[in-house]
This record gives sequence, C-alpha cells and structure tokens, in this order.
Amino acid sequence: MQATIDFIRSAFNSQEFIPLHEPRFNGNEKKYLNECIDSTFVSSVGKFVEQFEQMFADYVGAKYAIAAMNGTAALHIALLLADVEQDTEVITQPLTFIATANAISYCGAQPVFVDVDKDTLGLSPQALREFLQQQAKVENGQCINQTTGKVIKACLPMHTFGHPCRIDEITAICAQWHISVVEDAAESLGSYYQGQHTGTFGKVGAFSFNGNKVITSGGGGVIVTNDEALAKQAKHITTTAKVPHPYEYVHDQIGYNYRMTNLNAALLVAQMEQLDSFLAAKRRLAEEYQAFFSKKNMHWVAEPSNSQANYWLQTVILNSQAERDCFLKATNAQGVMTRPIWRLMNELEMFKHCQHGSLSNAKWLEQRAVNIPSSVRL
Repeated sequence: MQATIDFIRSAFNSQEFIPLHEPRFNGNEKKYLNECIDSTFVSSVGKFVEQFEQMFADYVGAKYAIAAMNGTAALHIALLLADVEQDTEVITQPLTFIATANAISYCGAQPVFVDVDKDTLGLSPQALREFLQQQAKVENGQCINQTTGKVIKACLPMHTFGHPCRIDEITAICAQWHISVVEDAAESLGSYYQGQHTGTFGKVGAFSFNGNKVITSGGGGVIVTNDEALAKQAKHITTTAKVPHPYEYVHDQIGYNYRMTNLNAALLVAQMEQLDSFLAAKRRLAEEYQAFFSKKNMHWVAEPSNSQANYWLQTVILNSQAERDCFLKATNAQGVMTRPIWRLMNELEMFKHCQHGSLSNAKWLEQRAVNIPSSVRL
C-alpha cells in the first residue's frame, strides 16, 4: 500500500495533497475571457459559442454540435430528441454517474438496468441481448416490455471513465429491436472505438465539461448528431423554443433555458486548443501506471480491445471490497485523493423499484474499483 502511495507522489512530483483530477488552464483562457467580457456578449449569444460548436463537431467527426449549460442538460435534450417521453422506458447501465438516470427521469421515463462488461466497465451487449430476448417483443414497429407493457424507446450506454463500450454491437442489437441509441459520452472526449469517436455511433450523443473533465469550462455540455433536423430542434428547445423575430417574444413549444453562455464557450475554445496535449499527457501517465501495477497484485484498467481511451480517470480493481476499503482509507489519510466507483443506480432509493436483470458484473466492480489521481501533469 505504501509503495503505491509513494509511486503516485513520485509520478506527480508532489508531497502535497494530490487531487483526483484538477483542471489545467495553460493556454488562451484569460485572453478569450477578457475578449468576451470586452464584447459585453457574456450570455448565450456570442461568437465563442458558435466557434466552440464548430471546433467540437470537427474534432469528434459529427456534422452538428449544440452547446448546452452542462452535461446533464445535454443528456436530457438528447433523450427528448430520441422521443423519450412520459411512461416510456430507457435501458441503461447501473454502473454510472447519477446524471444518466436523472436525465431519463426528467423525461418522465423509467430506467431499466442491464449489466456491464468487466473489461469495458460499460453496457454489456450480451446482457442487453438476453434481456430483450427474455422480456421484450416488437409490435407495430415498437419495442414493448412484456413485463411492464411500456414502450422501450431508447438505450443509453455510457463510456465509463473514457473507456469505450462495445457500442457497435449495442447499436446493431438496438436496430433489430427498434430502439434508438443515445450515447452518454460525458467522460469520453478523445476516446475512439474502431477509429470512430465515441458519441457518434447513436442517434444522438452527449458530452460534459464539468470541472473534473479532460477539458472544462467549470460546467458545460454539448449534444452531437448527424441529423440536421435533430440539430435544429436541439438548438431551438435549448434556447427556450423562441421563434426568431427582431423584437417579439414568441415561443412555440415547451423549451429549456439550457444554452451554453459565451463565457463558458470562451474557456472551452482555449481548452480545445490544448486537448491533444492533454490527451498525450494522460496517456503517458497511463503507461507509467500500467508498468507499476503490472508488478503489484492489483488490476489496472487498460483500454479495451479495438479502442483508444482518453484515460480520463485511471482505475484499479482491488481483490475484494475489504481491500478496496483499506486502500481508500490509507490513500486519503495520506493526502492522495482516491474514490470508489459509484453506488449502483438500482441501489439508490429513487431507483430501487426499477426493473433490472442480473447485475453480477456491475456489483463485482462496485465492490472493487477505485479511481486514482489522473490529472494532466504540469
């Protein structure tokens, strides 16, 4: 245990507190913020919003990117674009951040939890296939849950800690069952599966720029799609569904005040300029961790096959829950910040009633997985 703590301190060249993941502002952030302030366009109208959207779309290889105030808002809108509505269902994974399940609930829909794969930490195609074969039927072009009688509108896989799940298999299964795929790519900017960027496999994808992400504006999110009509609708409803007019205030449907501000976008333009260097630095750290943990009795999570991960949060898997708890206690007591993986969504009070299949892999990981310091080193 002490050897691990000493190694992490050596890797970050610090005897002070080492956070899990802190932001780096080493580029034009202050310059662009000052420019934004001087322009007086600090809200959702301004050149940096559109500049960031174009930069982001180009980077991930999507036709359209629509900037939102945070990743959860982006995910909420993405689900609405997939026609997720009151009293429908969305299949997702229990091993995820709360935003995934919350966004489903915002639509008035119900999450259904299926298991993850141990190697990707993301939604298991095999578990998805088995659940649908046992529980669902296709009727009039819709997937019906035979247990609840509700329409399964969408599947929402998440690329956990930046490691791509088997998204090609998931989209193929969902196509057979008439289910839309919405990707929770919040953690996976800079991650690729079979050479294609995460978030671009499904109907819609959503990313996050929270303060602990690879790039950040303190908050922020973005929706990506290749569908022009969906992109226009996303921009419309994230700006309160206001009908364009020189001075009249007319709104033609229920909308949301979700548009990213020009201030946030200014930060993100500067962060995008440094993204490649951030990713390269994180990969170098991953290589050092891999070399170290290969000599220890701990499993370090490497990028899955056919993938290029961004290594957003470096992860080790301990041999038992008791060992995990000792590791967490010892590291945090010595100022090296580590965190357990999330509590499973189906174990939280508000989702205990939700339908789920066997979640043995998710539970196994919940008891053993730990995130270790992953910041871009200066």
